[in-house]
Amino acid sequence: MKLPHPTPVLLALLCALGASSPALAQQVHRIVGPDGKVTFSDRAPTQGSAAATPSGGAAAGTASSSNDALSYELRQIASRFPVTLYTGDNCAPCVNARNLLVNRGVPFTERTIGSNEDIDALQRLSGNSGLPFGTIGKQQLHGFSDSEWAQYLDAAGYPKQSKLPANYRRPAATPLATPKPPEQPTAQEEAPAPTRTAPRARPEPTPGPGPSNPAGIRF
Repeated sequence: MKLPHPTPVLLALLCALGASSPALAQQVHRIVGPDGKVTFSDRAPTQGSAAATPSGGAAAGTASSSNDALSYELRQIASRFPVTLYTGDNCAPCVNARNLLVNRGVPFTERTIGSNEDIDALQRLSGNSGLPFGTIGKQQLHGFSDSEWAQYLDAAGYPKQSKLPANYRRPAATPLATPKPPEQPTAQEEAPAPTRTAPRARPEPTPGPGPSNPAGIRF
């Protein structure tokens, strides 16, 4: 299937943002204010102001999430153009798309399509149920084309070579739709059915003396 090419307007916007990424590579100072608020700036603080340390240094502390471990430059790109990959089982193109992102060092979120609820959610999101499906910011990518995906990643400013830190851990893939909890039986369903007792057999009348049996003999 022939995939759509990036529009000139989108490429111009993404390229403009991507072109500014070298500026982000300059020394960035992590400034901690008196109230504990952390800000980042390319200007060193003046003497007597809040203490500052280079972003990503030991003073940054232990990463609380996967994106916290990213460099300042890569974290800025990922916040502007987050990447999400939608995959399914037994889908070779899905594996190719995942490998492209992993090998290039692109931080991304993976959502799996494995239930009817997932398929319905994908249909509402993308307009069809084809896989793989990906988003880079607001741009949707249907199917997988190595050149097309690389073109959009370049325009967003993602590095061509992985710059992920050694301690980065990719988030585990999760289903697109929230699994429904099992239905609880109603009170009527929980109540046991009433037990019906078999009717008692009526005892046969004891034959007594009669015209045909004056002595009342029982056989």
